[in-house]
Amino acid sequence: MEIIGIIPARYGSTRFPGKPLADIKGKPVIQWVYESSSQALSHVFVATDDDRIRDAVIDFGGKAVMTSPDHTSGTDRCMEAVDRISEEYGLTADVVINVQGDEPFIKPEQIAQLAGCFNDPGTQIATLVKPVDDTEEIFDENKPKVVFDNDHFALYFSRSPIPFIRGPRKDQWISSFPFYRHIGIYAYRTDILKRITRLEPTVLEQAESLEQLRWLANGFRIKVSETPYGPIGIDTPDDLEKARLLF
Repeated sequence: MEIIGIIPARYGSTRFPGKPLADIKGKPVIQWVYESSSQALSHVFVATDDDRIRDAVIDFGGKAVMTSPDHTSGTDRCMEAVDRISEEYGLTADVVINVQGDEPFIKPEQIAQLAGCFNDPGTQIATLVKPVDDTEEIFDENKPKVVFDNDHFALYFSRSPIPFIRGPRKDQWISSFPFYRHIGIYAYRTDILKRITRLEPTVLEQAESLEQLRWLANGFRIKVSETPYGPIGIDTPDDLEKARLLF
């Protein structure tokens, strides 16, 4: 089974233009992501719409493909990248892992975990979840939660606390139920990726502003795997300064 990593990376960003090229300890953010991904996968590519990012990737010895500037999601950019990689490198993927380009702290073992989900032939899409260990996180709308069935397939994702715990006070919820936060890294079988990128937005997706609800609403199954590591993304210049301190 051929598994490849694709790192979507845009130069334009409302809150932080050019963040893939922002420097941390002498390396651009995108290089940290690329190198971590390459420890878990034999084939990793950056999918970008900007020559500056492509050139930076080539300069540090990575591989990059150019994609349209019109994509509205990393998932759509990954689909175009799959075609470009096939054309330019002659490489056909069975599974694609979509690694966030602003996650310089992503661990190789997390990527390997996602790849392992596809040992189950029933896995169409896979993602990671982390146990919630803080009450505030349960009620933070910027940290989507997920519930899943006994076979670790997602039932629903929400910005609201799920499930609702009837009886205990809200400050007791965390000790009443094992809540899980969604970690937004995805992997897809390539044929499934092609199908989900043709889907129209759904009312659930629009209500919660969560792309994965489009897939669930259309009957696709998302396998979840538990990780102890939370995401440390870079969305703003302040996040960059915090990341520099952590490194």
